[in-house]
Amino acid sequence: MGAVTGALRLVVIVTCLAAVGSVGYGLWGTGHSSEVVSEATSSPMPSVTPISGSPPPASQSGVLSLTPPAPANFTSSTPMSSEDPPQSGVPHIGIVAGHWGSDTGAMCSDGLTEVEINLDVAQRVVYILQALGYRVDLLAEFDLQLEGYQADALVSIHADSCVAYPNATPPASGFKVASVEDSLAPEAEERLVTCLAQCYAARTGMYFHANSITYDMTRYHTFYEIDNQTPGAIIETGFMLNDRHILTQRADLVAQGIVDGIVCFIEGEMP
Repeated sequence: MGAVTGALRLVVIVTCLAAVGSVGYGLWGTGHSSEVVSEATSSPMPSVTPISGSPPPASQSGVLSLTPPAPANFTSSTPMSSEDPPQSGVPHIGIVAGHWGSDTGAMCSDGLTEVEINLDVAQRVVYILQALGYRVDLLAEFDLQLEGYQADALVSIHADSCVAYPNATPPASGFKVASVEDSLAPEAEERLVTCLAQCYAARTGMYFHANSITYDMTRYHTFYEIDNQTPGAIIETGFMLNDRHILTQRADLVAQGIVDGIVCFIEGEMP
């Protein structure tokens, strides 16, 4: 099993580096690419159960049909305890499904909500990382585990608004990644952000929309709850209006881009 997971990690690293090399750093300023790296094929929703019981069924739109959010102060179903000490040498990752357990997040006029997209992508990320042999926690927006949370990295997954912004320059399409503005682990968080941004761009072909990084991202509440030595980043995976197709119909690709960035960071392979 160790050999298999090691081989899988190597494949992810090589794929990410090859993709970054093929598109070049200039991708960030050239808009949405007409092609994407498509090694990640469509797949059914992985069987990840963050809360006791079965995962919510997928809707016809390709994203999850959610039950009403759980209370904001609940804990996920995989809490750490003194009886489960960290496994030596096994990367430990926290994945926050943005707005999950708290509110809907952004909403489109037809009822599509941000939390549906975030949870769908987050579950896929957890599933892939676990297949790579990582220890992974799927966390809610205000999960009790976040207080003093220690891990090799924490990534919070969100999606951007469903507003047209017709006069936006550049257009309201693309993704962005940020870390806390007053970091106590600046080198690690800069590397995490760089890995996520370059690998996600290479995997999805999406534009890095730096102009729309907001105070809510650089002062994101979770950054001040986790241990100050846990590298943290927040990613807005795309705009719910203009990037709707990739967010809802190619969630596998979105998730793989995030996984590529995390593996890049953990394995120490800079793009």
